[in-house]
Amino acid sequence: MKKPILREKDVHILNLIVETYLKVGKPVSSGHISHKMKIPVSSATVRNIMVKLEKLGYLDQPHTSAGRMPTDKGLRFYVNNLFEEVIYPDKSIDLPTEEFYRKRGDFNSLLDNVSHILSEYSDNLGFVLSPRVSTVNFRHLRFIKVSEEKIMVILITTFNLVLTEIVETKNYFTQVELDRASHYINENFRGKNLQFVRDLLLREIPAYKMRYERIIQSLITLLKTCFLQEEKDNQIFIQGTSKLLEKPDLFDMSRLKSLFQRFEEKARLAKLLSDVISLDRVKVLIGTELSLPDISDCSLILSHYGYDRQVLGSLGIIGPKRIPYRRIIPLVDCVAKKLSETISFSQ
Repeated sequence: MKKPILREKDVHILNLIVETYLKVGKPVSSGHISHKMKIPVSSATVRNIMVKLEKLGYLDQPHTSAGRMPTDKGLRFYVNNLFEEVIYPDKSIDLPTEEFYRKRGDFNSLLDNVSHILSEYSDNLGFVLSPRVSTVNFRHLRFIKVSEEKIMVILITTFNLVLTEIVETKNYFTQVELDRASHYINENFRGKNLQFVRDLLLREIPAYKMRYERIIQSLITLLKTCFLQEEKDNQIFIQGTSKLLEKPDLFDMSRLKSLFQRFEEKARLAKLLSDVISLDRVKVLIGTELSLPDISDCSLILSHYGYDRQVLGSLGIIGPKRIPYRRIIPLVDCVAKKLSETISFSQ
């Protein structure tokens, strides 16, 4: 059975209903829409089209005497039709360039600044998901013993930013062993990443053990520890949780509380965001599309950032479903491109 095709007038009325609802947050009446139409259309005609759109799942009528409001399907239709208009051609957004370069030497500080920019410019929650250390190509690497069970990985990327991570381990390493491992990696794998190093060593372990018997097993054990921790934890930078608390009319407060619990459990939120990372220029997930009941009042607008054709991580905004998509989609797109440019120019 073929899906009914919406006529131009149907689409225009649906878009007007969505845009009105995004502004006022209340069911929209047929009289209001007929008044907003550029060409004369009676309220009865608009009502008939609204009934059709409701039957197709694009609109919902909370009460028999009320107007209509868009469903997640209706919001999805609106957003899909919005993409080409708001992203192509690129629209200029005046971003604070100095914020991208203020702490350009420290990768984590840069990402924290970018999450702040996303939050401030969107008036919602901004996030940046950091890349896994093992996937970033390095120019220089150092392992530092912090305590008996903690090792700091300091990585100078090929784009000249410093990335650090604390790894917890139950295996004992002396600083001498860590220095030897660092030296060996820098001598043999400069320009690669730790994932490449691990895979090569595991594949060619017999040959390497013959030449580097003293350090190779310790190195493999250390890399396995790094990878096990990365599977559990992705570092995520979040700014603007208070901004959501200032919008009680846009959220079910019990669900908002659950959402904040997710923010406090950053590992769970990072896992969610890493699962939906996309190569799309901008990706929008609305309400039930997130497949998590406790954040079904939210929309997620995200994009990826990277360097030299390598995707490093994702960034974006979490806000209510009534977020101003026309403004937020190009904002996320612009920030993602600006962060990628900043990384590239740091060489």
